Amino acid sequence: MNCEVCQLKELVSLGPPEPRQEVEHIEVREVLRCILHTILFHRALGLVRPKDVDLELFDITYVQCGDVEHEKKINEKIDHFIDRVEKHPNKKNQICLSFYEVKNKQATWFTNKVERHYWEQWYINLNTVQHPKTHSGKSHHPKVVVDPGETASEERNARRTALESSLREVLFQIIKFVNEKKDHVPPIPNLDGVSFPYEITISSSSLYIAEANREAAKLCAALFSSSDSAFGMDMLKRMLQTGHPTMLS
Repeated sequence: MNCEVCQLKELVSLGPPEPRQEVEHIEVREVLRCILHTILFHRALGLVRPKDVDLELFDITYVQCGDVEHEKKINEKIDHFIDRVEKHPNKKNQICLSFYEVKNKQATWFTNKVERHYWEQWYINLNTVQHPKTHSGKSHHPKVVVDPGETASEERNARRTALESSLREVLFQIIKFVNEKKDHVPPIPNLDGVSFPYEITISSSSLYIAEANREAAKLCAALFSSSDSAFGMDMLKRMLQTGHPTMLS
């Protein structure tokens, strides 16, 4: 089964002027909650109690599944994401929401008895740029008086309007994807819950991880396709010596 991938449009948000301040974290939290809940609602199994939610900062309403476990899991991941942004400001960050099936297979020394087959992945791209510090209201021109508070407010409103427009585009992108991509969705599993099994992961760069995954796939393909056992063992030795790439938690 192929895994369908949706790369959502990048969203740009300005973080607070100093680390550990919560001024703009509400904005990041609202954006991520809106996107994650929207995706999960459109991939729900039908056993849901739809709940309309109005965003506080944007003129947008989205729908939740009304599930406590969903809410808890999403909030934990968003807290993790915000902590990442505080520690590594001015970096592009990415959240991946992956849906999967659980497959039981015969255990070997090389694999687990239970494995996950991913059938859909959503990449949420958020570029959080640290907000510049507010400067004094003195102007180089003697006749010009600058109100730093007013200027900052105007900039914030303009940026927030642009972010709201981008968020709307992302929501339309989600709806278009779920309406057009249906053939890959597996049969409804015999599991309790309101959605297919899923996981949420966070990374700061998808390019390196994707490249590492491609290289690992090449090594595994060479290992299992080779009829020469010596060559296969040599490839395995290379894998063990190289090790896996360092992943950001």
